[in-house]
Amino acid sequence: MRESKTVEFKREYTENLKYEILAFANTSGGTVYIGVDDDGTAVGISDIDKTMLSITNLIRDSIRPDITLFTDVHVTKMDGMEIIAVDVQRGTDRPYYIHGKGLRPEGVYIRQGTSSVPASHAAILKMIKETSGDSYEEAVSFLQDLSFSKAGESFTRHNLEFEEVQKRTLGMIDGTGRYTNLALLFSDQCPHTIKVAVFQGRDKAVFKDRREFSGSVLGQLEEAYDYISRYNRFRAEFSGLERIDRKDYPEEALREALVNAVVHRDYSLPGPVLINIFDDRIELTTLGGLVKELTLNDIMLGVSVLRNRNLGNIFYRMQLIEAYGTGISKIFSSYEGSRRKPELEVSDNAFRITLPNLNFTDKPEKPRKKIDYREQKIISLFGEKETIARKDIENALNVSQATAILLARDLVDKGIFLKESGGKYQRYRLNDDVVDS
Repeated sequence: MRESKTVEFKREYTENLKYEILAFANTSGGTVYIGVDDDGTAVGISDIDKTMLSITNLIRDSIRPDITLFTDVHVTKMDGMEIIAVDVQRGTDRPYYIHGKGLRPEGVYIRQGTSSVPASHAAILKMIKETSGDSYEEAVSFLQDLSFSKAGESFTRHNLEFEEVQKRTLGMIDGTGRYTNLALLFSDQCPHTIKVAVFQGRDKAVFKDRREFSGSVLGQLEEAYDYISRYNRFRAEFSGLERIDRKDYPEEALREALVNAVVHRDYSLPGPVLINIFDDRIELTTLGGLVKELTLNDIMLGVSVLRNRNLGNIFYRMQLIEAYGTGISKIFSSYEGSRRKPELEVSDNAFRITLPNLNFTDKPEKPRKKIDYREQKIISLFGEKETIARKDIENALNVSQATAILLARDLVDKGIFLKESGGKYQRYRLNDDVVDS
């Protein structure tokens, strides 16, 4: 008998024995013989009972998940000498790792030939996929040193408990006590992001601003929505004396589109959720396309198949989504009566929804004349009044009635003044949209 991929000799017990046991459990199983030289010569063990106790304690305390059910420590004889054999089966909860080192190459070992060596990142991910199936959120997280400060705040704000028992129930911790990818999504260490870019005009020729939101998907959702809302401005129109304010985008449409992008994306694909803001529209692009067997017509009918079932369940509990399959219909309903409608585009690996700006007009704005010092002085009158009359202009500038009328008329033509009433008692209001811009 000689050392091989499934056989390892150890002259005496040392704590380094855990690396061999770990490597066998992660690869094809095997046996470690303690009390045997590297050349296969039996040398025996002086204290069998003490050594066996040390080995069982080492297996229990040093390797995660628990591998005791896949090992058998017993005494055997070789060349008339008593030695200890540790039989290790290939485990079902791979990858196994050294307690305290986590699912990193320095913590995960595999068997190569007659040696036990650190596993590569690719080998670790392959083991995770083999034992967890195709579900990304149910697979064991490559990162195990996770914190949940932002998620904890969000759960508390929604009157939901977020202790270990709840994490297990929600699917963030698996049966072996390891964090899943679902936990990774809610953790402060989440590697997936949302990127927002703002452009001037209707194309990407002129770039204005860019932000990237990272950390827990709950934090990303809140921060991205707050940022996008800065570009969802009120526009004012007047119908007689009544002022009508309307936002560029229905708030419900923005909210539903953003939540859908987070819930339905395929997190197994690298790359962020992309949001592009133009003068006339907002585009939200999500990786993953549609779930298999679904079509765009199915989506329009309200059919919903969650790619991330556990993630959707948590969002439902937090009332971030009301019911499955209603998001797209809500987006379209919020544009009811509008000439421009949202658009959906689907490819094999991406899904895009475009929300049109309700207040955008293709008509070019009239160029505004410069404001001279007299007009600036007139505008300053609004620091004390909401509306002014022709007489206020006369008094402020010490000019004639005719001159005051001409100045007011010029400010109306420039779009700076809005007429409040007519005739002899004509009054003027400052156009806040023009002055703010």
